[in-house]
Amino acid sequence: MKTVVWKNETGQAAALLRDGGLVAVPTETVYGLACNGLDAEAVERLYEVKGRPSVKPLSLMVPGPDSIDDCCRDVPAAARVLAGRFWPGPLTLVLPAKEHVPAIVRAGGDTIGLRCPDHPLTLALLREAGVPFAAPSANPSGEASPKDAGAVLRYFDGKIEAVIDGGPCGLGTESTIVSLAEKPYRVLRQGALPEQEIADALVDAMTVIGITGGSGGGKTTALRVLESLGALVLDADQVYRELLTSDPELLDDIEARFPGTVTSGVLNRRALAAAVFSDAGALDDLNRIAHPRVIAETKRRLRAYAMQGGTLAALDAIALLESGLDALCDRCFAVTAPREARIARIMARDALSREEAERRIDAQRPDTYYTVRCGSVLYNDADEASFTARCRQKFMEVISHG
Repeated sequence: MKTVVWKNETGQAAALLRDGGLVAVPTETVYGLACNGLDAEAVERLYEVKGRPSVKPLSLMVPGPDSIDDCCRDVPAAARVLAGRFWPGPLTLVLPAKEHVPAIVRAGGDTIGLRCPDHPLTLALLREAGVPFAAPSANPSGEASPKDAGAVLRYFDGKIEAVIDGGPCGLGTESTIVSLAEKPYRVLRQGALPEQEIADALVDAMTVIGITGGSGGGKTTALRVLESLGALVLDADQVYRELLTSDPELLDDIEARFPGTVTSGVLNRRALAAAVFSDAGALDDLNRIAHPRVIAETKRRLRAYAMQGGTLAALDAIALLESGLDALCDRCFAVTAPREARIARIMARDALSREEAERRIDAQRPDTYYTVRCGSVLYNDADEASFTARCRQKFMEVISHG
């Protein structure tokens, strides 16, 4: 057999592939050894030529996101999000396979990996052939993955029908493989696409609702409703408190600005309070230290939640707007209530006198600060059942349009 090298003859290559031939193709990562992924005999020959153990499943190349449903069932929304963001590109999605995908491709398993290569010749070839390609890297098992057509020929000249010479590969690293076949989602192989970018894409597709407002307005009720809808609730104050026990760099920065507030890695909260709450400038300095770390940790937790399959989250922060956390939210709600109702709630909840409850409210920002800056307002001027129903209606409107 003579291996043919083609530059642009995708029509001839497509016919070869439909007829069971083996053709090496370029991608943005490395060259792949392709055959008709729905032809069990062609796939068997590919295993033999490559020397690939039959227990290792293959992935299928497809021309784009619209092909996912041709090969896979029970496709989660996350798969369409990632395909829409990163295809064509170095990402392989593992999903439950449809029955017509040959067992030999799946190595007898129930899942199949899908990949859309970012190379114009191979994309054109996929469209012309009209079938997905089984296409592992074009090297004998155990050898280095080839980054140009010459390397492919050194491996397989005379053993395969053709090579499409698309020039050297730009990345030279295999695709990242992520399994969405079950939750939590898992990165099975770290390749050219970083895991954090995958998680960030899922976070971007998540509905994130911000809740803010002064004490006694009813934020707890609103958050309870969001939890009942399946939301992960992140309390920014709690995140900050946890960072104070787990982030030594945060403590170092606090001690550097406020000497004497940290001893042996432990924050003296009373000393810090004395240093900042009598000086607005000092409080601003503390916020400049703390807020970026709270945002970074909140992002980290949202990424972890997204990789667990989460699609709805809520951020609870009285400083939601000034901290910058609102930039993570799709919609921010200001939760407010009549002054007398707030006073009564604070007195009952925290066992304070009326005078103490009034002082707390007066020390906080006025309601107008939140209502002017937030996209939506939840006014808590009814009984708890009515306010709960109002919250549910408003949140469902956001979720349904997310």
